Amino acid sequence: MPCLYISTNVNLDGINLDPIFSELTSAISTIIGKPEKFVMVILKGSVPIRFEGNKEPAAYAEIVSMGGINKEVKKKLISTIGTILQSNLSIPTTRFFLKVFDTTAFRSNSKM
Repeated sequence: MPCLYISTNVNLDGINLDPIFSELTSAISTIIGKPEKFVMVILKGSVPIRFEGNKEPAAYAEIVSMGGINKEVKKKLISTIGTILQSNLSIPTTRFFLKVFDTTAFRSNSKM
């Protein structure tokens, strides 16, 4: 189950978040190759964030998935999620940071 957690300093009050959740869910499902019903998206606004020494709109996100992540997928996730945040919340892609983690990447084949 992929889970995307986004924190932004943008105030989300009064913004219709449904289209943002829908776009993010669809993009993650498509890029990682998991059904939409298993994708979780959390969006938290008004988080104190300073980036490049200022308080302009910015976002930090983490995505965790059980499989489906490789170098190409990681690039697509960064680009696509950044574009969605820019078009919906006016967060420049240069002020967005995504941490990507695949829980299966460190699995050992030990039989212990």
